[in-house]
This record gives sequence, structure tokens and C-alpha cells, in this order.
Amino acid sequence: MLLLVGLGNPGPNTDNNRHNIGFKVIDAINQQFSLSKQKPKFKGLLTTGNIENKKVYAIKPLTFMNNSGTCIRELIEYFKIDAKNVFVFHDDLDIDLGKVKAKFGGSSAGHHGIESIDKSIGKDYSRVRIGIGHPKNGKKVDTHVLEDFSENEEDRIKDITENIVKLIPTLIEKKIDIFSSKVNENLNGI
Repeated sequence: MLLLVGLGNPGPNTDNNRHNIGFKVIDAINQQFSLSKQKPKFKGLLTTGNIENKKVYAIKPLTFMNNSGTCIRELIEYFKIDAKNVFVFHDDLDIDLGKVKAKFGGSSAGHHGIESIDKSIGKDYSRVRIGIGHPKNGKKVDTHVLEDFSENEEDRIKDITENIVKLIPTLIEKKIDIFSSKVNENLNGI
């Protein structure tokens, strides 16, 4: 069993926030692989299904970014999912917009959602870090991550999401380096 997690904040005015890129990825995965209808469960919106003949759960925690670990811990304890089979999609402002980096384990680099997950389940899970770029013109980080993507950025985010979804089978096979390389290779051609 695998768990795919998209980080973000709930609420009608947050859909297009930079911080909510993880939610966008989960929505695209749900659609591409015809996962079940989202149901409120484990303090999140949960879907289930199969990808490449593997049982998959996908969730968007509704606990707000800084408490994402609460939702994930409850779900993996209930379904007895090993943390090594958890894949978390989240924004990363230390990566340029349009780049994706995936890794297993590591530090939170100050990302509060990842810090919450680390405290709840440890660090032995995979992260797909999606670049949103650093704030410009003296804008504060909190403001930057909670703002909507600009019109110019929206097309790039759509391309990023589509490329991630195309390569989900590679990711769930735990070929993380190949996944990162191919996602970025595909994006460079756009």
C-alpha cells in the first residue's frame, strides 16, 4: 500500500495559492488514475484506487499546512502503511519555479508542513519538492507562499503538474532519481 499526500491549506480562497501546489497535484492524480470520489476522512480528503496494480491512498490534509502530520499519522496507523511508502508533494521556495526535486528523507529546510510530518511519522518518506521560487522585491515569505500564482505562472504550474502525473508510475516504483530527471527534462522542452 502506498500513500500520496498533497500539502496545502483548506478554504475557498486558497485553491490557487503557491502553498497549495500539493493539493493541485493530488487533484490531477485523482483525475488521471480515476481514483475514488474524495471523502472526508482522517482529517483530510481521501481517495483510493490502484496505480500500476498497487493499492494507493491519496489525501489532502485539511488540518492546515502546519499540522499536516496529524492527518498523515492517523491514516498510516489505521491502514498500517510503512512511512517508506509515503510520498509527499509540496511547494519549495528554494527551488526555481518550473523545477522539481524528489528525494527520500532529509531535512524540512524550514517548511512547516514537512516539519509537522517529520514530528509525526519520522523522516523516512519521499518528498516531491515543487519549485515556487523566492519572493522578489522585499516581499515576505509568508505573503509569497499564500498569494495566488500569477497568470504567467499558471501555465507553468499546469505543465509541472501534468509532467508529475505522467511520471507517477516511475515515482511509486521508487525510482526517485529517474523521476526527478525525467520530470525536469520534460519541462525543459516546454
